[in-house]
Amino acid sequence: MIVAIDGPAGSGKGTVSKKLSELCGLTYIDTGATYRCIALKVLQNNVDLDDIGAIIDIASKINIKFTKDAKTFMDGIDVSEAIRTMEVTKIVSPISSIPEVRSYMVDLQRKMADSNDIIMEGRDITTIVFPNADYKFYLDANVDERVERRYKQNIEKGINSSREEIKKSIIDRDYNDIHKVVGFLKRTDEQVYIDTSNMAIDEVVDEIRKVIKR
Repeated sequence: MIVAIDGPAGSGKGTVSKKLSELCGLTYIDTGATYRCIALKVLQNNVDLDDIGAIIDIASKINIKFTKDAKTFMDGIDVSEAIRTMEVTKIVSPISSIPEVRSYMVDLQRKMADSNDIIMEGRDITTIVFPNADYKFYLDANVDERVERRYKQNIEKGINSSREEIKKSIIDRDYNDIHKVVGFLKRTDEQVYIDTSNMAIDEVVDEIRKVIKR
């Protein structure tokens, strides 16, 4: 079984997907983390963002794995926290817009679902990665709510960032995600649309579980 969830940054995809994976016995796969791993590697190797060839080379060789407890490993190292820094966040969208990088990661994401019942979240899961998914959802929320959520998450993780900085990052990310040549964020009639702006996480989880149970 494949449950696919798309939506912009801060819409609650990650938190909701993790809870659903536990409740429904699904393997949780955060596709955004795959692109964040490449972005982290780019930073570690001091690769210029204009050096597309070098970034593609990283994508072709990188080893990414997810554990049952939702940790992310890059080339055998736990990078679960390292990929969530503001430095990584600032460059992940343009990196994920490179068609060749996208191709490598989509192939990786599909292989992760070969032998598992999964719940996968990202930007193009319902449209590109798994257009034939059993269940398709699109989570959304207004910008101010998404900023507040990301601000609180950063505080919990010890990441120093202002609301203004986060808001600019989210607005820029939204623009890039919608205007990508490949893998762009898109709403379709096949998705179940849920505005999470005024909903608690458990309410969103219950809403999705109702659809799956039907």
